[in-house]
Amino acid sequence: MKKIIVGIVIALAGVLVFRSCAEDKKEKSILEENSMLIQQQIENVSKLVVTEGHFAEVYNYKDSQELFGPLITADKKALVVVNAEVTVAYDLGKIDFELDETTKTLHITRIPEPEIKVHPDFEYYDVSADYLNQFTAADYNKIKKNVNASLLKKVNASNLKKNAQNRLISELHKFYVLTDAMGWTLVYEDEIVADGFSPILD
Repeated sequence: MKKIIVGIVIALAGVLVFRSCAEDKKEKSILEENSMLIQQQIENVSKLVVTEGHFAEVYNYKDSQELFGPLITADKKALVVVNAEVTVAYDLGKIDFELDETTKTLHITRIPEPEIKVHPDFEYYDVSADYLNQFTAADYNKIKKNVNASLLKKVNASNLKKNAQNRLISELHKFYVLTDAMGWTLVYEDEIVADGFSPILD
């Protein structure tokens, strides 16, 4: 009788150990699948153009060359009207992140800098040049360089980058929805991302 009871106890213990190992293996498998899914979702995100704006610039270009001292010069000038489309984008595929399977936490460690692209359309008016000081390719390149620099200053002084940051925050909430649905925690700059999350981005 004792042998039968011992046999039953051993059999029950074996079943319990087997079930426990099976459950642990199943839970680990689910955890690994979730980790892979989160990682693929982040890596598959393409470049995101979060905002765009339109800027105008009127640029006066003038160049003078002395021929025989300051009394005689050869001048050239142009009035340039520029209409530019400016886009601000984030390449979310370049986000640096770490997955902690133990605590089921996704840490976003770095967000790439915004990429600002200026697409100017140049229209030249009142172009004139003396015979001894003609327009060259160097002049047009100088005009483009100066106009682009001026447009970038306008972009930095506008609210375009701020609008882009707000759009980026909304994209972070998409990661939050994904991780929250899987029971994970999303952390950025040591702060848990949740509803109402508003990080300060440089």
